[in-house]
Amino acid sequence: MAWYKLAIQPDGDVWLVTSDDFPELVTYGATQEEARLNGRNAIEEAIAGRIADGEDIPHPLLDADNGQLIEVPMMVYLKSAIYMIMREKGWTRADLQRALGWPHREQIDRLFRLDHQTKLDAIEDAFRALGAPLRIDVPFPNAA
Repeated sequence: MAWYKLAIQPDGDVWLVTSDDFPELVTYGATQEEARLNGRNAIEEAIAGRIADGEDIPHPLLDADNGQLIEVPMMVYLKSAIYMIMREKGWTRADLQRALGWPHREQIDRLFRLDHQTKLDAIEDAFRALGAPLRIDVPFPNAA
């Protein structure tokens, strides 16, 4: 999974949330738990905004440490990873569309909409087309 750091601190009668990774992120909550939830939602919005604006997305932490961290949903992580790999390769959406052989631009655009429930097959195809086959590591407790 993937995590981003949050700073959650009391600010009067609310909890203020900011993130060094996303300077544009400022939100709050009446409780710490509400602040964390609002922070996660704000990170998702920041990622969506950066994708829409063609800006870089900070790489998430892949191992949780002792800081105040928020885990992003798997679909958000996968879609943002496709976007980041595509940018690192210097590809446009049209390049990805050609590599996938998909006839409609809308299919490509859905890959980058965080609120669209893209099928896992399409996600896997995109990673493969980018030369970065998707691998998932699931730790089984009793595996030898």
